[in-house]
Amino acid sequence: MTPIPVLKYVPLPTDQVRGFQRSTVDSNGLMPERVSQGSGPCRHCLCPIQPHEEMLVLGYCPFPSLQPYAETGPIFLHARECDPYTEVSVLPAMYGSASDALMIVRGYGYNNRIEYSATAVVAVNQLEKSCRELLANEDVAYLHIRGASTNCYQFRVERGSL
Repeated sequence: MTPIPVLKYVPLPTDQVRGFQRSTVDSNGLMPERVSQGSGPCRHCLCPIQPHEEMLVLGYCPFPSLQPYAETGPIFLHARECDPYTEVSVLPAMYGSASDALMIVRGYGYNNRIEYSATAVVAVNQLEKSCRELLANEDVAYLHIRGASTNCYQFRVERGSL
């Protein structure tokens, strides 16, 4: 295992997000739902969607192709065009270290299948440490971060560069 000096926090790709914002069907073949109640994290800018701000709710599969481990689940996006998260070497502030919310950290191999030795459920304040430890395993290509209470996809974590 090799120590990981830098983590890269990866939001949803802008081209996919713009498609959803402009009425492309989601991973379930359905149009994204536009709602103006509730709140949640936008998976593109990795910022909170404010209560009563219009958002999209849609089914999303963060894998390149269908296979048994390719989970599809609900995510939120701003309905308006927002900028992508660009501070990719910094854990997004909305997942700050003060929170004790639980997150699922799940490692995937280069074949996009779960690496069962690279999974954890951790408090947000342990998220970076857990990601570094799991990405030290050279069989792990990337991690998915999901909310532990809902299993909703949040973002991807990869090895970064200095």
